[in-house]
Amino acid sequence: MIVRETTIDGLLVLEPSRHRDSRGCFAETWSSRTFAGLGLPTGFVQDNLSLSHRVGTVRGLHCQAPPHAQGKLVRCAHGALTDVAVDVRRGSATYGQHVMVDLTAANGRQLWIPAGFLHGFVTRQPDTELAYKCTAAYDAGSERVVRWDSLGIDWGLDRSPTLSERDATAPAFADFDSPFHTADREKETLACAS
Repeated sequence: MIVRETTIDGLLVLEPSRHRDSRGCFAETWSSRTFAGLGLPTGFVQDNLSLSHRVGTVRGLHCQAPPHAQGKLVRCAHGALTDVAVDVRRGSATYGQHVMVDLTAANGRQLWIPAGFLHGFVTRQPDTELAYKCTAAYDAGSERVVRWDSLGIDWGLDRSPTLSERDATAPAFADFDSPFHTADREKETLACAS
């Protein structure tokens, strides 16, 4: 697996090796041994699949507050999307900054998003599926949502996106009181090592 650092500490692009032959290919998309060797969490508790029918569907920006904060390993199972992660760890030198990564079924890339980030994506092909593993179970009371267009992110849209009611009416980033701090990253790192 090739691991690439991004411009934000802790946010990683992972490229599993693809073994190809006349039938197609095979890839190991996750292994507890590989993740442990990289110092990343191995205790995933939930797998999710998000299907978006239309090109230009925006989902996000979402996170869960501690103690139900989620790290996410995201990949595109079908189609193509641009994934977005925004650093919301107070005290971080990159607070409020984002990284965008093109994830497609064809390129096989994955994005590791630790707790302390808002997450969202925009679809580039019809019937796009985002598959992701989470380090904590969904908890509705801990969910936080920030309006997708309140951070100056260029989503690469040529028309209005398809949005859920929740995402369309979410508060702006300027009104977001982040429940995360850079010290949380240190605690998460220690927990991963044990």
